[in-house]
Amino acid sequence: MAKKIADQLIETLAATGIERIYAVTGDSLNEVNEAVRKNDKIKWIHVRHEETGAYAAGAEAQLTGRPGCCAGSSGPGHVHLINGLYDAQRSGAPVIAIASTIPTNEFGTEYFQETNTIKLFNDCSYYNEVATTPKQFPRMLQSAIQTAITRKGVSVIGLPGDLAKASSVSVDSSTHAYPTKSEICPAEEDLAQLADLLNKHEKITLFCGIGCRGAHEEVIALSEKLNAPVAYTFKGKMDVQYENPYEVGMTGLLGMPSGYYSMHEAEVLVMLGTDFPYSAFLPDDIKIVQIDIKPERLGRRAKLAIGLCGDVKMTIQALLRMLNPKTNDSFLVKQLKRYEGVKKDLAAYTKDKGEINKIHPEYVMSEIDKLASDDAIFTVDTGMTCVWGARYLQATGKRHMLGSFNHGSMANALPQAIGAALACPERQVIALCGDGGLSMTLGDLQTVVQYKLPIKIIVFNNRSLGMVKLEMEVDGLPDWQTDMLNPNFAQVAEAMGMTGFNVSDPEEVLTTLYNAFEIDGPVLINIMTDPNALAMPPKIELGQMVGFAQSMYKLLINGRTQEVIDTINSNYKHIREVF
Repeated sequence: MAKKIADQLIETLAATGIERIYAVTGDSLNEVNEAVRKNDKIKWIHVRHEETGAYAAGAEAQLTGRPGCCAGSSGPGHVHLINGLYDAQRSGAPVIAIASTIPTNEFGTEYFQETNTIKLFNDCSYYNEVATTPKQFPRMLQSAIQTAITRKGVSVIGLPGDLAKASSVSVDSSTHAYPTKSEICPAEEDLAQLADLLNKHEKITLFCGIGCRGAHEEVIALSEKLNAPVAYTFKGKMDVQYENPYEVGMTGLLGMPSGYYSMHEAEVLVMLGTDFPYSAFLPDDIKIVQIDIKPERLGRRAKLAIGLCGDVKMTIQALLRMLNPKTNDSFLVKQLKRYEGVKKDLAAYTKDKGEINKIHPEYVMSEIDKLASDDAIFTVDTGMTCVWGARYLQATGKRHMLGSFNHGSMANALPQAIGAALACPERQVIALCGDGGLSMTLGDLQTVVQYKLPIKIIVFNNRSLGMVKLEMEVDGLPDWQTDMLNPNFAQVAEAMGMTGFNVSDPEEVLTTLYNAFEIDGPVLINIMTDPNALAMPPKIELGQMVGFAQSMYKLLINGRTQEVIDTINSNYKHIREVF
């Protein structure tokens, strides 16, 4: 008996190394579901929302380097995939999305649940096609997989329900994928030009991103030879910070003064493997060099003196022999001294635990950092949780941190934790959720329980959309429509079958976290954090101070005096630094 197209799909995915399909079962996907049931090499992960499936597939791809896979059925299932696919595409995660759709003879008739998958997915994918014949499908599938692997992004293949049940046919083209491990290094003359620039200047800072993964030793060697402080992005932190005597922290909205000033006081800034999007935090009056594996990224964030396409590891290896060792370390010493002061200030915030129902999030995150294993995988929701994670979770060389760092979506932490726990069952997975983010994906707590995933879900419950609240205050607006009326998340978790803890007393934080981490199974810890805790950027502009003062004044004249007092009391250290 001839194989069906659906069987061909699953066999090809399994041969590629894909172990799971994250999906919600439904009509046009039924043949695919049945093909998975009959195949012992690939599993169907029944999520409660397709967006969760797309995020989980992206997380798995980022952690393993293998393609992740998700699926959505006709119409609504397609639309639900989009947010997670955008995140995967912008994170450089190879993901195969199966968009099963209506019968081919109904195309273009406004049939029930019809969507135009080409228009729908074009902006969040590198490959996006719909197969309509058995001869097309295996060739398209191979192209989709090959594109996702080589370009590191999303491939969408549309599969009509009637085609899924059709008999497969042989094709002349390959049905296998071919991962490539090409190494790119700039030309010798370009490296010589860069070496000449670096040899002529004394004050040099390295700014490192996720592209420095696997190049830790080379970054240290370059820093040592140039006496250059090393700043880094949030995405690059876990790959750059550990065992690095030259690190001075991050810059950007989540960063710290030491990272910011090390870049602005330099004569030359060398950007290594980063497409850092916030141009306002980059200097505009010094020479900037950018090295990136993707040449289309060169120069789009800053005016460059030199832009080179190359793998960071290989490029540094080739460059080092051309550089003269620096003997003057005064610039490096100055930046390291500033960083020591910043670290003391950050540590000071963790000493104040807060009060009942107003637990300081800095303290909570610092305790999580101490209790987490050396190879823990953290997932962080976009918003204030990102701030505390960026500042208080420390790299070990084995830890990973996932977030919606480029797409910036809420509600990513829980879905990414699901993908991480399934892909890396031997590692501790900690989901750091905001109350706003968790509220969006609450149903997938049941997915965690269903698959017995030992994820530790920690909710920073500040009863507000904290980052939005801060943005409004900085713009001089009174925060409005940012308050959250939440359920008791611990009770919700228990109703779904996992252990739940509520923490409102700061004295109970450490004991509860310790006990939760000892439980062999999923746990949710609902921590009532201070809704007025602020996160200051590394350099505060006059306009931001004026805006914040205007916001506080508007709260006062609208009768919200106590909120102003609470904000001042919660952030007296920040306010003292500013004034």
